[in-house]
Amino acid sequence: MNKDLTKKMIFFLINEIGLKHSSIELGIKLSKRNNCPLPISLLSYGILTIDELDKLYSFLFKNLE
Repeated sequence: MNKDLTKKMIFFLINEIGLKHSSIELGIKLSKRNNCPLPISLLSYGILTIDELDKLYSFLFKNLE
């Protein structure tokens, strides 16, 4: 994933989903430690719900173009 899309994803998580910076930072640390994508880490640790994950992936797929 490129840096521009990563920035957009973080802004989306803050502005649309309503996550706090600290939750996203924790998710980034966990995704690096577990070597898995950020959205999956956020879901696995209960930071995101299934519905929020669906919104995030819809956003990401729309912005891949």
